[in-house]
Amino acid sequence: MTQSVNADPAELAKFSDLAHRWWDQGSEFRPLHEINPLRLAWIDSLAALAGRRVLDVGCGGGILADAMARKGAEVLGIDLADKALKVAQLHALEAETPNIEYRACSAEALAAERPGQFDVVTCMEMLEHVPDPASVVRACAALAKPGGWVFFSTINRSPKAFLFAIVGAEYLLNLLPRGTHEYAKLIRPFELAGYCRDAGLELTETRGMEYNPLTRRYRLSGDTSVNYLFATRKA
Repeated sequence: MTQSVNADPAELAKFSDLAHRWWDQGSEFRPLHEINPLRLAWIDSLAALAGRRVLDVGCGGGILADAMARKGAEVLGIDLADKALKVAQLHALEAETPNIEYRACSAEALAAERPGQFDVVTCMEMLEHVPDPASVVRACAALAKPGGWVFFSTINRSPKAFLFAIVGAEYLLNLLPRGTHEYAKLIRPFELAGYCRDAGLELTETRGMEYNPLTRRYRLSGDTSVNYLFATRKA
């Protein structure tokens, strides 16, 4: 019996079509470039990336994975969107990024192959794009070493998030391509906390991420009503 892959073909196609623009900081991926220093600094402040073995689940074109490698981590980035992975690999070659590798692989498949092998696992801006986010959380937990860090970021399923992350970001401000997010797939913090708890992960810190359309700047805050980040540790 063939095991189904926890991925939405339409989502993979959507990001593959845009793959050539991942490293264009004026493109649809500009928000990822702009939030990357914030999330990188937050992860590094908790997990001290230098010298760590790190897995980036749903790495896309490699924006976060590349930055973590440059912080001194040994990084493996995985994704199921082949075109985005090829862009990530090409960028790593051109930029001569040290200690980085990319593979076309699901989190669940890698968890079966390499359980408990990573000091840090990151899964950022990805859970809202898969059919079964709880399965990804379980796989991330399985991949982490005991005491290892697992980081998630996603979008709250709230009226404010609908207004800001979908209507505002996709239709009014054109920060993201229209159709990037589906409201029904967004995840409330208590739901993600439940997935983490069931997977044996202890939630240690929660942060919100806010965007100011006047200054065009992002910042981390305590407001998790739209975008939010979880830092968890494996027991």
